[in-house]
Amino acid sequence: MKVVAAMSGGVDSAVAAARAVEAGHEVTGIHLALSRNPKSYRTGARGCCTIEDSNDARRAADVIGIPFYVWDLSDRFHEDVVEDFMDEYAAGRTPNPCLRCNEKIKFAAVLDRALGLGFDAVATGHYAQLRTGADGLIEMHRAVDHAKDQSYVLGVLDQEQLRHSLFPLGDSTKPQVRKEAAGRGLLVADKPDSHDICFVADGDNAGWLKEKLGARNPNTGGDIVDSVSGEVLGTHGGTVGFTIGQRRGLRLGTPAPDGKPRFVLDIEPVSGTVTVGPRAGLAIDRISGVRPRWCGTVPAVLDADDVTVQLRAHGAEHRAAVSVSPDGGVVEIELLEPAEGIAPGQAAVIYEGSRVVGSATISATSRSEALA
Repeated sequence: MKVVAAMSGGVDSAVAAARAVEAGHEVTGIHLALSRNPKSYRTGARGCCTIEDSNDARRAADVIGIPFYVWDLSDRFHEDVVEDFMDEYAAGRTPNPCLRCNEKIKFAAVLDRALGLGFDAVATGHYAQLRTGADGLIEMHRAVDHAKDQSYVLGVLDQEQLRHSLFPLGDSTKPQVRKEAAGRGLLVADKPDSHDICFVADGDNAGWLKEKLGARNPNTGGDIVDSVSGEVLGTHGGTVGFTIGQRRGLRLGTPAPDGKPRFVLDIEPVSGTVTVGPRAGLAIDRISGVRPRWCGTVPAVLDADDVTVQLRAHGAEHRAAVSVSPDGGVVEIELLEPAEGIAPGQAAVIYEGSRVVGSATISATSRSEALA
């Protein structure tokens, strides 16, 4: 096959490209220029889209012996990922930009361009596994290395995208990949992983959001209210500085009567009210999701013993029962054990065993009478 290898400049994508070559594919390496400022540069592990990363990707392609190009998708990235990130936070939700990037950029814009240029598939360094099911559909499963498994952020991929995807690292652990990179003479073998949001240079999400949203959101302040007493405990400079489940940085002068920490329980961006309360108030066992994305056949009901839902990129699996509305637009999830700190805007990714069924964007959470 003719394969585009998306090379971020890190060790994973470099080894994935090398393995695609060894598998007999005709591979071309590409690096995505996602920043509107081509002079942006920072060292370390803050992002995956810098000039430093582009140079690392080019050197890796030279060592592997494949052609290399840079594709400028900065306008598309800004519209579909950065603007979406700001809009979601302005609405009091907590988005995951990595999922949106996978959905809109790496497996939509990149794949569309690749297919238009005559390529057959896109290979990435994500840790996930693809298998052909008994029904002929491509199934996505968790990676062998559960500590590095990235199937959660790939839960937005549909069947057509999966048919044109390659994940060469799904059967390996991170130490194995680093050792292989060193053996291949790749200078990125010991390069640290990227962890932060790539377009927030210093990792200060709240500060970045306040700066970017200041012009469009004049209501930058509001009250911090106690959920139990209704008392106003303080004020704040903007709801974008808070997330559901947050404990630190609340700067409350009045301690709770029981002396225990307070947590952010609710964010109301219109009035600017941030509600805080005891940790028990974070527990929920009902989730509604919208904009579902299915990796294969759309299910009606999922309630087997091995059905689980993952609610954060590196979070635990929660046993659940899942149902889908007749029109397919709403997903209702009943957690068999409560979860804490789950916010609208996050993704709920649904699994049957190790297989990814699909995902939905959380629109609302609630507590059953039994939990309340």
